[in-house]
Amino acid sequence: MKSLSPSRPPSRTRSLTMIALSAALIAICSWIAVPTTIPFTLQTFAVFTVLGLLGGRLGTAAIATYLVMGLVGLPVFSGFSSGPVALFGATGGYLMGFLCMGLLYWLLTHLLGNRLPLVGLFLLSGLLLLYSFGSLWFLWVYLGSGKAASFLTVLGWCVFPFVLPDLLKLGLALAVIRRLRPVISP
Repeated sequence: MKSLSPSRPPSRTRSLTMIALSAALIAICSWIAVPTTIPFTLQTFAVFTVLGLLGGRLGTAAIATYLVMGLVGLPVFSGFSSGPVALFGATGGYLMGFLCMGLLYWLLTHLLGNRLPLVGLFLLSGLLLLYSFGSLWFLWVYLGSGKAASFLTVLGWCVFPFVLPDLLKLGLALAVIRRLRPVISP
């Protein structure tokens, strides 16, 4: 007679659970603001960590889940914001850039593997894609509102102040990934 309580949940159940928990982690980290001259959140740290632990497919699904949660009105974005205005506004490109980051990470790990040294390089590549996508989005929305700005000005507002904190978050995420990956990896 088979046991009614399996010792390990089915793979699909485990995957869905990991996606949901990871989307919640990204939301919680987006609420944690480090007060500096230009405050920043731990949202990018969470995205790095989720991708490194879950891999490209599940990590991208977690990011997409997080974005949908915010789109439908759950206050999961930084500053407890949500809705289409937050996602499609001037800084929404950085939120959608997380999805681009996940897709790039998924592609690179699929093609080249997911050994830890490569993971750091792939996450850094994703961060550069995030900065590019978000900045171009910001410039497009900003110029569309009738205001003038150059791409370099947008980088000065939205990227340059965050490079060092994001690199620190990447280093911290890699340390967490190295410790937790053997336990959590799907």
